[in-house]
Amino acid sequence: MAERCRWCGDDPIYVEYHDTEWGVPTYDDQSLFQSLILEGAQAGLSWITVLRKREGYRAAFANFDCEAIAGFSDRQLMDLRTDDRIIRNRLKIDSARTNAIAFIETRQEYDSFSEFIWGFVNDRPIVNSWSKHESIPASTELSVRISKNLKKRGFKFVGSTIVYSFLQACGLVNDHVTSCFRYEECRAMAK
Repeated sequence: MAERCRWCGDDPIYVEYHDTEWGVPTYDDQSLFQSLILEGAQAGLSWITVLRKREGYRAAFANFDCEAIAGFSDRQLMDLRTDDRIIRNRLKIDSARTNAIAFIETRQEYDSFSEFIWGFVNDRPIVNSWSKHESIPASTELSVRISKNLKKRGFKFVGSTIVYSFLQACGLVNDHVTSCFRYEECRAMAK
């Protein structure tokens, strides 16, 4: 059996996410937006909680179409507070529209959000070489810098820990431990 990062445990949803998505360099704006919204939704919760609700989020939030979400009315956002397919936190729900607007503005400035975010790592994933899970930081100088930049642009739920989780999830940082079978696979996927 292949060795993998221990954080995913043996829950099939977690294992599938680890084995196919986490740490894969992501350049598609819609996928990046989805990750940004879901990472913000995770604040104070476990990632497995968000993963189990991801399909509900896709249905409730127009499949993470930032243009559609930017146009959500106050009434639509209020209605989502009773939608048990998602995490029903008012601030997190409202932040989806706020972040969609900021995402669109950033995309217009840089031609794509991907160009903007990948610019922080010079278009190359940072490949760490952690041998132990305990060594992996919750945030870094880079995530602090990006967090400050995103907040200036009007994004919400983008603290440095959330941003670092986003960077890991979207492969801007490869934090698979070196003994994990995905470490080299994700490393090889970088453009």
